[in-house]
Amino acid sequence: MSGDLREASGRKASPLQTMRAVAWSFFGIRRSADYERDVSQLNPVHVIIAGIIGAAIFVGALVLLVQWVVGSGVAT
Repeated sequence: MSGDLREASGRKASPLQTMRAVAWSFFGIRRSADYERDVSQLNPVHVIIAGIIGAAIFVGALVLLVQWVVGSGVAT
């Protein structure tokens, strides 16, 4: 099992490929062929880091949206 983890963490995919895969996973839509390609190419550590960054950006955008709506007076 540890050999599989070492092999998976040695995969080289571009940061753009990793971010695209994570972005599509946030939407929940992915073709089976694309999923299989991602599993074989993406580094799991990079996917986790990209997921955390994507979640932080999403939460930040929601906070800014709420501040904007409350500040504009529309929500009162």
